Amino acid sequence: MLKTLSNAIILIAACATPISASAQKHQNPGETQAAAKPPSAAANGGPAYATRPEALQFADDLAERRDLDREWVRQAIGQARFLPQVPRLMLPPPKGQAKNWQLYRSRFIDPVRIRAGLRFWQDNAETLARAESEFGVPAEIIVGIIGVETIYGQQMGNFRVMDALATLVFDFPAAHPRAAERAEFFRRELEQFLSLTHRTNVDPFEPRGSYAGAMGLAQFMPSSWVRYAIDFDGDGRVDLFNSPADAIGSVANYFVAHGWKPGMPTHYAVQFDADPARVQLDELLAPDILPSFSPASMQAKGAVLDAAAAQHAGPLALVELQNGGEAPSYVAGTENFYAVTRYNWSSYYAMAVIELGREIAAARAAPPPDNAGH
Repeated sequence: MLKTLSNAIILIAACATPISASAQKHQNPGETQAAAKPPSAAANGGPAYATRPEALQFADDLAERRDLDREWVRQAIGQARFLPQVPRLMLPPPKGQAKNWQLYRSRFIDPVRIRAGLRFWQDNAETLARAESEFGVPAEIIVGIIGVETIYGQQMGNFRVMDALATLVFDFPAAHPRAAERAEFFRRELEQFLSLTHRTNVDPFEPRGSYAGAMGLAQFMPSSWVRYAIDFDGDGRVDLFNSPADAIGSVANYFVAHGWKPGMPTHYAVQFDADPARVQLDELLAPDILPSFSPASMQAKGAVLDAAAAQHAGPLALVELQNGGEAPSYVAGTENFYAVTRYNWSSYYAMAVIELGREIAAARAAPPPDNAGH
């Protein structure tokens, strides 16, 4: 368990977006920065980045921008190791490989996650209810996120975050269609990660996470940790690794910051006019998952909405979920569906989160099995 990280990381960053007065914590001014320890043999990485001039130049620039100890930053980046499997994991699937919602769904809505989610909800029912009351984000959405991300802490990632982020900054795969944009994103994340660990006296080689550098029960990237993570259990620190309460509150806080509207459904069922000539499917799909149509304009383009969707106050998006060689599935996504995609920019991901949460809610509401006669 990452006790050093979880005991030390607190919201104090000058670069952080303040959430509320109660969420802002302050480091003891007397604390000093932890030295970056040499990588262990368990790192199983390739060459260290100390041999790469551009990596050390990045360290110097970062130290100057953030007013960090230059030698500490050079040591941290120089000791980070290239992870050869990480660039491969970042590449999109081969062209022509059909998306398949039903297959994707089966990976996340399964008995293992549902049982684990039921236990998580039962163990944290009071905290989930408090988060729903304070933030307006339904418990089932929060439970769905944590279940899809880590199976409630069972799979939080074994990559050293320092190595993963350094690899994605200095060796992002050039074959990726958005290589420059994504490498720049990871530069910002590495900068946030090093700033955070420097301020909080944490060894940057201690935290473990995903191959993309996401950490904890809710798999927050470093910038999200800084901006949205909160101390929801009231113990004076933010701990997304070991505190379910902090993870629950932080997920809810993230959604509020990304436009969640309390009481609004995430999506509605949608059908199409029986006359194909009246269905303007290309126009309906053009905005992708961004809600852009009023219910009336969506219906004018050939969508058929039920009574609730037709009365929806706000824009809708036609969300297409491909099913391999079978006919696609469609839903009318609301602004709250779009908010779920801000956690991971994928309609398939958002629907998996929503449906996993619903399955767990249904399991929680179901009567206990009748054991009479056994």
